[in-house]
Amino acid sequence: MSPTLPVSAAFPRLAYTISAHQLQQLPAESLVEIAIAGRSNAGKSSAINTVCGHQGLAKTSKLPGRTQQLVAFTAADGRSLVDLPGYGFAQVTKQLRQHWQGLIAGYLKRRRTLAGIVVVMDSRRPMLALDVEFLEQCAAAGRRIHVLLSKSDKLSRSEAKLTLRRTEKTLDEQFRGTTVQLFSSLSGDGVELARSILLEWWQEGGPRLEK
Repeated sequence: MSPTLPVSAAFPRLAYTISAHQLQQLPAESLVEIAIAGRSNAGKSSAINTVCGHQGLAKTSKLPGRTQQLVAFTAADGRSLVDLPGYGFAQVTKQLRQHWQGLIAGYLKRRRTLAGIVVVMDSRRPMLALDVEFLEQCAAAGRRIHVLLSKSDKLSRSEAKLTLRRTEKTLDEQFRGTTVQLFSSLSGDGVELARSILLEWWQEGGPRLEK
Protein backbone atom coordinates (compact mmCIF):
# COMPACT_ATOMS: atom_id res chain seq x y z
CA MET A 1 0.00 0.00 0.00
CA SER A 2 1.20 3.53 -0.76
CA PRO A 3 2.26 5.64 2.21
CA THR A 4 -0.04 8.42 3.35
CA LEU A 5 2.48 11.23 3.77
CA PRO A 6 1.36 14.33 5.67
CA VAL A 7 0.42 17.20 3.36
CA SER A 8 1.34 20.74 4.40
CA ALA A 9 -1.34 23.37 4.86
CA ALA A 10 -0.11 25.00 1.64
CA PHE A 11 -1.21 21.99 -0.43
CA PRO A 12 -4.94 22.12 -1.23
CA ARG A 13 -7.35 19.39 -0.21
CA LEU A 14 -8.77 18.13 -3.49
CA ALA A 15 -12.10 16.38 -3.98
CA TYR A 16 -13.70 14.68 -6.96
CA THR A 17 -15.74 17.12 -9.06
CA ILE A 18 -16.76 15.56 -12.36
CA SER A 19 -15.92 13.01 -15.06
CA ALA A 20 -16.22 14.91 -18.33
CA HIS A 21 -16.90 13.26 -21.67
CA GLN A 22 -16.80 16.64 -23.44
CA LEU A 23 -14.67 19.76 -22.82
CA GLN A 24 -17.72 21.89 -22.04
CA GLN A 25 -18.56 19.60 -19.11
CA LEU A 26 -15.40 20.63 -17.24
CA PRO A 27 -15.62 23.26 -14.48
CA ALA A 28 -15.62 26.86 -15.69
CA GLU A 29 -12.21 28.28 -16.55
CA SER A 30 -11.51 30.37 -13.48
CA LEU A 31 -8.48 29.48 -11.38
CA VAL A 32 -5.47 27.44 -12.41
CA GLU A 33 -5.54 23.73 -13.19
CA ILE A 34 -2.87 21.11 -13.81
CA ALA A 35 -3.33 17.94 -15.86
CA ILE A 36 -1.74 14.56 -15.21
CA ALA A 37 -1.27 11.93 -17.90
CA GLY A 38 0.58 8.70 -18.57
CA ARG A 39 0.50 5.25 -20.10
CA SER A 40 -2.32 3.12 -18.78
CA ASN A 41 -0.03 0.99 -16.59
CA ALA A 42 2.44 3.66 -15.43
CA GLY A 43 0.97 4.19 -11.95
CA LYS A 44 -0.82 7.48 -12.64
CA SER A 45 -3.73 6.97 -10.22
CA SER A 46 -1.39 5.90 -7.42
CA ALA A 47 0.75 8.97 -8.08
CA ILE A 48 -2.30 11.26 -7.79
CA ASN A 49 -3.38 9.64 -4.52
CA THR A 50 0.09 9.78 -3.00
CA VAL A 51 0.87 13.36 -4.02
CA CYS A 52 -2.54 14.55 -2.79
CA GLY A 53 -2.34 12.54 0.43
CA HIS A 54 -5.74 10.99 -0.27
CA GLN A 55 -5.66 7.28 -1.11
CA GLY A 56 -9.26 7.14 -2.36
CA LEU A 57 -9.10 10.17 -4.63
CA ALA A 58 -8.26 8.53 -7.97
CA LYS A 59 -9.58 5.02 -8.50
CA THR A 60 -6.85 2.42 -8.95
CA SER A 61 -7.25 -0.92 -10.67
CA LYS A 62 -5.17 -3.95 -11.64
CA LEU A 63 -6.65 -3.55 -15.11
CA PRO A 64 -5.11 -0.68 -17.13
CA GLY A 65 -7.30 2.03 -18.60
CA ARG A 66 -9.56 2.70 -15.62
CA THR A 67 -9.73 6.45 -16.35
CA GLN A 68 -11.94 6.82 -19.39
CA GLN A 69 -12.88 10.50 -19.22
CA LEU A 70 -11.36 13.79 -18.07
CA VAL A 71 -11.67 13.47 -14.29
CA ALA A 72 -11.45 16.76 -12.39
CA PHE A 73 -10.48 17.09 -8.73
CA THR A 74 -10.99 20.57 -7.29
CA ALA A 75 -10.01 22.40 -4.09
CA ALA A 76 -12.26 24.77 -2.19
CA ASP A 77 -10.39 27.75 -3.66
CA GLY A 78 -10.95 26.56 -7.25
CA ARG A 79 -7.51 25.14 -8.02
CA SER A 80 -7.84 21.79 -9.76
CA LEU A 81 -6.09 18.68 -11.03
CA VAL A 82 -7.40 16.94 -14.15
CA ASP A 83 -6.71 13.23 -14.67
CA LEU A 84 -6.48 12.41 -18.40
CA PRO A 85 -7.33 8.98 -19.87
CA GLY A 86 -4.29 6.72 -19.89
CA TYR A 87 -2.77 6.05 -23.27
CA GLY A 88 -1.54 2.71 -24.54
CA PHE A 89 -3.06 -0.47 -23.19
CA ALA A 90 -6.71 0.17 -22.36
CA GLN A 91 -9.05 -2.36 -23.94
CA VAL A 92 -11.57 -0.03 -25.56
CA THR A 93 -13.29 0.27 -28.90
CA LYS A 94 -11.65 2.09 -31.78
CA GLN A 95 -14.46 4.66 -31.66
CA LEU A 96 -13.84 5.43 -27.98
CA ARG A 97 -10.08 5.61 -28.51
CA GLN A 98 -10.59 8.13 -31.32
CA HIS A 99 -12.91 10.14 -29.07
CA TRP A 100 -10.22 10.21 -26.34
CA GLN A 101 -7.60 11.39 -28.82
CA GLY A 102 -9.79 14.24 -30.02
CA LEU A 103 -10.85 15.16 -26.49
CA ILE A 104 -7.28 15.30 -25.19
CA ALA A 105 -6.00 17.18 -28.24
CA GLY A 106 -8.71 19.79 -27.83
CA TYR A 107 -8.05 20.06 -24.10
CA LEU A 108 -4.31 20.61 -24.59
CA LYS A 109 -4.83 23.23 -27.29
CA ARG A 110 -7.78 25.19 -25.93
CA ARG A 111 -7.95 24.97 -22.13
CA ARG A 112 -7.04 28.52 -21.12
CA THR A 113 -6.37 27.90 -17.43
CA LEU A 114 -4.12 24.86 -17.91
CA ALA A 115 -0.78 25.64 -16.21
CA GLY A 116 1.07 22.48 -17.22
CA ILE A 117 1.09 18.73 -17.67
CA VAL A 118 2.57 16.14 -15.32
CA VAL A 119 3.45 13.03 -17.35
CA VAL A 120 3.89 9.76 -15.44
CA MET A 121 6.28 7.21 -16.96
CA ASP A 122 7.35 3.83 -15.58
CA SER A 123 11.00 4.34 -14.62
CA ARG A 124 11.82 0.85 -15.90
CA ARG A 125 10.56 1.75 -19.39
CA PRO A 126 10.64 5.55 -19.86
CA MET A 127 10.34 7.45 -23.11
CA LEU A 128 8.58 4.76 -25.12
CA ALA A 129 7.02 5.73 -28.45
CA LEU A 130 3.63 6.53 -26.90
CA ASP A 131 5.28 8.73 -24.27
CA VAL A 132 7.20 10.66 -26.93
CA GLU A 133 4.05 11.05 -29.02
CA PHE A 134 2.18 12.54 -26.06
CA LEU A 135 5.08 14.84 -25.17
CA GLU A 136 5.05 16.08 -28.76
CA GLN A 137 1.35 16.94 -28.38
CA CYS A 138 2.04 18.87 -25.18
CA ALA A 139 4.99 20.72 -26.69
CA ALA A 140 3.05 21.60 -29.84
CA ALA A 141 0.34 23.13 -27.64
CA GLY A 142 2.98 25.20 -25.84
CA ARG A 143 2.43 23.45 -22.51
CA ARG A 144 4.89 23.20 -19.62
CA ILE A 145 5.82 19.58 -18.82
CA HIS A 146 7.13 17.78 -15.74
CA VAL A 147 7.88 14.04 -15.90
CA LEU A 148 7.50 11.65 -12.96
CA LEU A 149 9.60 8.50 -13.37
CA SER A 150 7.29 6.29 -11.31
CA LYS A 151 7.95 2.99 -9.54
CA SER A 152 11.55 4.03 -8.84
CA ASP A 153 11.52 1.63 -5.88
CA LYS A 154 11.71 -1.18 -8.45
CA LEU A 155 15.21 -0.01 -9.43
CA SER A 156 18.46 -0.13 -7.48
CA ARG A 157 19.89 3.23 -6.42
CA SER A 158 22.49 3.13 -9.22
CA GLU A 159 19.89 2.08 -11.82
CA ALA A 160 17.57 4.89 -10.74
CA LYS A 161 20.31 7.52 -11.00
CA LEU A 162 21.35 6.25 -14.42
CA THR A 163 17.74 6.24 -15.64
CA LEU A 164 17.26 9.79 -14.41
CA ARG A 165 20.42 11.04 -16.14
CA ARG A 166 19.54 9.33 -19.42
CA THR A 167 15.98 10.65 -19.37
CA GLU A 168 17.17 14.17 -18.54
CA LYS A 169 19.53 14.04 -21.51
CA THR A 170 16.86 12.78 -23.91
CA LEU A 171 14.31 15.34 -22.75
CA ASP A 172 16.86 18.15 -23.03
CA GLU A 173 17.59 17.10 -26.61
CA GLN A 174 13.98 16.63 -27.71
CA PHE A 175 11.84 18.72 -25.34
CA ARG A 176 14.01 21.48 -23.95
CA GLY A 177 12.67 22.98 -20.73
CA THR A 178 10.94 19.78 -19.60
CA THR A 179 11.78 18.79 -16.02
CA VAL A 180 11.99 15.25 -14.64
CA GLN A 181 12.32 13.46 -11.32
CA LEU A 182 12.28 10.02 -9.75
CA PHE A 183 9.06 9.08 -7.97
CA SER A 184 7.63 6.17 -6.01
CA SER A 185 4.13 5.91 -4.60
CA LEU A 186 5.28 2.91 -2.56
CA SER A 187 8.37 4.36 -0.86
CA GLY A 188 7.42 8.05 -0.99
CA ASP A 189 10.55 8.93 -2.96
CA GLY A 190 10.09 12.25 -4.76
CA VAL A 191 6.64 13.00 -3.33
CA GLU A 192 7.60 16.32 -1.71
CA LEU A 193 9.33 17.47 -4.89
CA ALA A 194 6.25 16.63 -6.96
CA ARG A 195 4.05 18.54 -4.51
CA SER A 196 6.34 21.57 -4.73
CA ILE A 197 6.09 21.55 -8.53
CA LEU A 198 2.28 21.51 -8.41
CA LEU A 199 2.18 24.29 -5.84
CA GLU A 200 4.54 26.40 -7.95
CA TRP A 201 2.45 25.91 -11.08
CA TRP A 202 -0.80 26.66 -9.29
CA GLN A 203 0.73 29.86 -7.95
CA GLU A 204 2.32 31.02 -11.21
CA GLY A 205 -0.53 29.98 -13.49
CA GLY A 206 -0.10 29.42 -17.20
CA PRO A 207 -0.57 31.13 -20.54
CA ARG A 208 -4.14 32.19 -21.17
CA LEU A 209 -4.71 31.21 -24.76
CA GLU A 210 -6.61 33.32 -27.21
CA LYS A 211 -10.26 32.38 -27.57
